[in-house]
Amino acid sequence: MNRPNPMQAQILDGNAVATEIKAEVAAQVSELRSQGLRPGLAVVLAGTHAASEIYVRNKVRSSEQLGIYSEKLTPPPSITTAGLLEVIAELNSRNDIDGILVQLPLPPQVDSKEVLMAVSPQKDVDGFHPVNIGLLSMQRPGLTPCTPTGIMELLQRSGVEIAGQNAVVAGRSDIVGKPMAMLLLNANATVTVCHSKTRDLAAVCREADLLVAAVGRAGMITREFVKPGATVIDVGISRVTTRQDLERFFPGNEKRAREFAERGATLIGDVHPNVAEVAGAITPVPGGVGPLTIAMLMANTVKACRMRRGRRTP
Repeated sequence: MNRPNPMQAQILDGNAVATEIKAEVAAQVSELRSQGLRPGLAVVLAGTHAASEIYVRNKVRSSEQLGIYSEKLTPPPSITTAGLLEVIAELNSRNDIDGILVQLPLPPQVDSKEVLMAVSPQKDVDGFHPVNIGLLSMQRPGLTPCTPTGIMELLQRSGVEIAGQNAVVAGRSDIVGKPMAMLLLNANATVTVCHSKTRDLAAVCREADLLVAAVGRAGMITREFVKPGATVIDVGISRVTTRQDLERFFPGNEKRAREFAERGATLIGDVHPNVAEVAGAITPVPGGVGPLTIAMLMANTVKACRMRRGRRTP
């Protein structure tokens, strides 16, 4: 997989892998329901954040499509930390709810960390709770963060070699960067984590056979950051909203120009499109990592159901 490719990188299709995972989840849900069990997911949406409403709608729709019971709770934007903790406590106590997802961001008056910590680790389908992160670090069974776990599924199902490879994770967030590094380490890669304070960031990234870009800056990872033939995973997603940036990132790209003209914007990740000229394989934006996050949320909900109710996890 890690081979020089002077023409164009192989596209790692996140949509196709997400479809595979969802089909497997649907089969598991069907099996559980034949035994009288139905996995349940509760999504808590507080506030009026437009993007969050879209994300939650997509998660609820995916749950229903796969046969998972879904419940959306919408406390008022004025809710306090104490009020939201009561909501979480009630969900923790319900046996029909296997997964609890608290959609971020929460209203400014709410202590987000305290609320997330209140979710039972057994129902923490985001995989953010310190107990689950500790289990991940010790390679013990638990719920792992959706986006990094989805990336591992994409790599493995696409035949990308991981064991023995030099992997570089650009980004150190609790949600992606740190758990991504642990998952790669657990899969026997040699892992370097770098960030905005890293000296000569481009040189560190160029050492990677497998580069995961999760820096949160549009088009920051250019071809100068990438070793020829490397596999590049683009976690970022940003909107290109100016004609100047459109020409900077997508010069001569008629498809992107049409999309920009129709919608007033187009999407880009942390990886500059010119990286496709040197990488051996790359994830697109959109259609790469994004679809895998929801697929793994569904998988985590079924996994939580099996673990909580003493059923074997395949």
